[in-house]
Amino acid sequence: MMRVYLIILALSVCVGCNGKKDDQSQAMVDTTEEDSTLMVATSDNERAIPLRDSIGQLERGLIEAGLENVKSHLPDVYVTLKYSTTDNFFGKDVYGELVNCYLQPAVVKMLEEALEHLQEENPYLTFLIYDGVRPRAVQQILWDDLDKPDSLKPLYVANPQRGSLHNYGVAVDLTLADRATGKPLDMGTHYDYFGYPAYPDREAQMLAAGKITSQQVKNRKILRAAMNKAGFTEIGSEWWHFNAFSLREAKERYEIVE
Repeated sequence: MMRVYLIILALSVCVGCNGKKDDQSQAMVDTTEEDSTLMVATSDNERAIPLRDSIGQLERGLIEAGLENVKSHLPDVYVTLKYSTTDNFFGKDVYGELVNCYLQPAVVKMLEEALEHLQEENPYLTFLIYDGVRPRAVQQILWDDLDKPDSLKPLYVANPQRGSLHNYGVAVDLTLADRATGKPLDMGTHYDYFGYPAYPDREAQMLAAGKITSQQVKNRKILRAAMNKAGFTEIGSEWWHFNAFSLREAKERYEIVE
């Protein structure tokens, strides 16, 4: 009788072990299915990068080019890519499903430093990013679709044959926003406004003419101060545009993003 009992007990233990193993196997299958990724090798060091199936072709290309997702490093900032909407100068969505801002790794670090400088004196503020890297193929679309003579087009968009700092992933378009809500501060004009009220070089003149207010100028100066402290430089015609490097330096350090 004791022998029969021992046999039954041994069989029960074996069934229990098999059941546990089956559960673990199923859990591994479920995890594998849930975390399904694609592996893409970069062109520089053949390092494998896991890419989720939901990432589009444009974004895959940016990752393969070695650029980094700003939001992954600066979760406190807001990102609204204007060229992934029709709310831009051209009135066209040219980025499609791309919603993440990508920049060169060194530029992401500079932007992180700029955010630290900003929040040291203005802890209630953060950045709202409108554009980062812009592949040359997209630049070509903007150039071709711009309803202006070729001689005037460079006033509105850089010639894709020459390339712009956006094409190298070393320029960023951004504004200030409320840290809690993401609501942008009033800078006097909207993004992609082509006219003197948007020109940092014309702020004194536009202020005197009543085209912009002292508070709007103050907001711009807060943005410029934070970016300048991190090594960014502005341009004279767009309050939202900042460069990490000169075009010559960008060409020496990076390949243009096609």
